[in-house]
Amino acid sequence: MPSGRLAQRLGLPLAALALVVPMVVDVPGLDEPGERMLGVFLMAIVLFVTEAIPLVATAVLIILLEVLLLSEQALVPLAEPVTSARDVWASLADPVIILFLGGFLIADGAAKYALDRNLAALILTPFRGSARAALLALMLMTAVLSMFMSNTATTATMFAVLLPVLGSLPSDAARTGFALAVPLAANVGGIGTPVGSPPNAIALAALGSQGQTVSFVGWMAAAVPLALLLLAVGWLFLAARFVPARTPLDLELTVKFRRTPPAVVFYLTASATVLLWLTEPLHGIPATTVGFLPVVVLLATQVMTGEDLRVLQWPVLWLVAGGIALGNGVGASGLDTWLVGLVDWGVLPATVLLLTLAGLAWGLSNVISNSATANLLIPIALPLALTVGQDVVTVALLVAIACSLAMMLPISTPPNAIAYATGTVRTPDMVVVGAVVGVLGVLLVAFVIPLWWRLLGIG
Repeated sequence: MPSGRLAQRLGLPLAALALVVPMVVDVPGLDEPGERMLGVFLMAIVLFVTEAIPLVATAVLIILLEVLLLSEQALVPLAEPVTSARDVWASLADPVIILFLGGFLIADGAAKYALDRNLAALILTPFRGSARAALLALMLMTAVLSMFMSNTATTATMFAVLLPVLGSLPSDAARTGFALAVPLAANVGGIGTPVGSPPNAIALAALGSQGQTVSFVGWMAAAVPLALLLLAVGWLFLAARFVPARTPLDLELTVKFRRTPPAVVFYLTASATVLLWLTEPLHGIPATTVGFLPVVVLLATQVMTGEDLRVLQWPVLWLVAGGIALGNGVGASGLDTWLVGLVDWGVLPATVLLLTLAGLAWGLSNVISNSATANLLIPIALPLALTVGQDVVTVALLVAIACSLAMMLPISTPPNAIAYATGTVRTPDMVVVGAVVGVLGVLLVAFVIPLWWRLLGIG
């Protein structure tokens, strides 16, 4: 997300300064590994916020610097390395990365074989003549696709289906409502599964480093009810504000599923993968292992090819890997304990602490990448939870979900940017809708949803 040319020009020198100063100035309470990691952490903050270099470049720089500063391969050796180069490099193939790799290949296959567009058209077709009903169907379909595809790919797909529909709407307000519905549903739907959004992957990886696991179905049980509630609120608000009752709608959508052998193999493989994810408690195969199944099957049958692999969202995978490495480095160096100890968090009531974390995650994600925000906050939030006696699973879920609910500005998420680029959405309208859904979501994850998680035995 661009944050201004001046910020980008200042980003590199400020990042270099942030990296070096903790290493040459004695930091009270930190030993040498902690000081080195503090430099890396501060550098990451500056680069993530200013985007002086691409986010993925910052992620891989974090990995390299941890090898060169904290491992047995450190340029200036430590008396006792806090990690190994092998462990740092392993963040590029963390099980969560494998899970997302499978999800991304399925998403790209859905686009290649037009499964996504046909499903969207199939769902919308029955709602001819009722704009409000079509709006609800559009949001539900977008949210479901976004649970298994990237938010960006889902939004692009839905707008390809929606653009002819927009032209049939009788007013600018109705067109605005439909255009806003897609990014809203894509962002909210992304919280529903572990593969729905990069912050979810970062949270899962951080929990894994703490010896905690959340199954695919467990995540859905925790997040889907919240997503459905926010979708309902979003639909009611959009309908009341932009789509009057009895607004006519003339839909002409073509549904034509491909029946070629490669398409059929893809349909079966994708269905089997999702089914195995949803039945993980029954068969016990981890979601990460299931996520590699479509990679093997689709490549072995040549339904997907090496060319398809080349166009996967590798920058997103590497961005998640950088977050995993950052979290591991913060923990291994003792920086997490030092940062948490800077404030007496114990004086805050538990609900205030949760609200603070959720509000901070939501606020930052409105102006910088939600992945970058999760990368920065989760490594600190989990040790903070342990320090004050909060459950780490609750805190990880809360921060990840709050990051994905930031959608007030065109720069907040790629889905927002795509909607804004259609020319049917004004920034003030996006701010209002994003604030209504986002603030409600933050309040729910801070005060209400953790009670639901405890009833489920999650956290």
